[in-house]
Amino acid sequence: MNFSEIFKLSNQLCKFSPDGKCLASGVQYRLVVREAHTLQILRLFTCLDQIQHIEWSSDSLFILCAMYKRGIVQVWSLEQPNWHCKIDEGSAGLVATCWSPDGRHLLNTTEFHLRITVWSLCTKSVSYIKYPKACQQGIAFTKDGRYMALAERRDCKDYVSLFVCSDWQLLRYKVLLYSLDGRLLSTYSAYNWSLGVKSIAWSPSSQFLAIGSFDEKVRILNHVTWKKIAEFEHPVDIVSPKIIIYKEVEKSPAVDTEKLVFPPGKKMSSSLFSTKSKYEIAPVPLSLHLVEPAADRANPRIGVGMLAFSCDNCFLATRNDKIPNAVWIWDVQKMKLFVILEQLCPVQLFQWDPRQARLAVCSGNNRVYLWSPAGCVSVQVPMDGDFQVTSLCWHPSGSSLALLSKDNFCMCFLEKAEEDPK
Repeated sequence: MNFSEIFKLSNQLCKFSPDGKCLASGVQYRLVVREAHTLQILRLFTCLDQIQHIEWSSDSLFILCAMYKRGIVQVWSLEQPNWHCKIDEGSAGLVATCWSPDGRHLLNTTEFHLRITVWSLCTKSVSYIKYPKACQQGIAFTKDGRYMALAERRDCKDYVSLFVCSDWQLLRYKVLLYSLDGRLLSTYSAYNWSLGVKSIAWSPSSQFLAIGSFDEKVRILNHVTWKKIAEFEHPVDIVSPKIIIYKEVEKSPAVDTEKLVFPPGKKMSSSLFSTKSKYEIAPVPLSLHLVEPAADRANPRIGVGMLAFSCDNCFLATRNDKIPNAVWIWDVQKMKLFVILEQLCPVQLFQWDPRQARLAVCSGNNRVYLWSPAGCVSVQVPMDGDFQVTSLCWHPSGSSLALLSKDNFCMCFLEKAEEDPK
């Protein structure tokens, strides 16, 4: 692995363009666009206020910068740096914005979710959609970009409405699992009289829907009958010898006391106080680190809060919030637990390589962790000072990773596997 120098960052705003050629980052008022491999600055744009959200258009030609406090969105063009667009929602305010799949329309959600305003960059026309529900991820598009699903709140009832993206007209609405012609396919409830769904994820093949619930279980539904075909639990005590548990351990390097001098030099100081981590295969039975949530606080950390399928549809990674240091990796073909990664610190984020079954994990320290069916590795970010990796994102090709801390980011370039000599 090779690491770049560190660069300034605000609000962890760092995103690769969909075509993988550019990397955009926000630094207070400025939008910095770099070449993804050399990290040379290609464009530098100055916004009207501190940037709070950035997003690339689907064709990588435009990028939006949202300033929610001022109710303004600015759009910049990479091909024509002198062209730009400013959208001011005025007194209606702004709480969210996103691109449509065609990359030529912006959908702005006003304060209190009173409406969604659709702005066209081509015709400068404006459309309005009423009744958006105040929820996370309330908008989704089909892969071909023809239809939009919107969570709505009408007459004190929840709906999922379908809109045609060509003219933003209502097509049909039904609740929960539905087809494009409005037929209700199925409804599903994991259990009754308690907290329910906490997270969901579609498999890349669309054959499976994984549902993470507050009861610390993941249920897998199939796309034919929409019935449960598997249920994954997250027990604290692991007893099966068939489960591989990679446990992160931390060790201090040995120091030759005969060569120890005072005051120690810079190299000697780093050796004395630095620690290195590696993975060891832990024997079973093993009890994982459990954190009981505070019963007297709102939004307790309980249930399956993170889950994601690998790009090849072979693995599912999950995290049970009561066992925050562990990543569970399930074999989707066999529908059973395959591997557990137990970290020294709580897992902040994990994300699959977009091209192969390789998982990157960060735990809020100065390391990045990679797992594949061949094994796993812990790599320390070689930076002076306190660089804590709290988030990460893959390059679309899977050749590199952007590692994000609170105020900085750096690139991690992954070496390609060497070819066998002929």
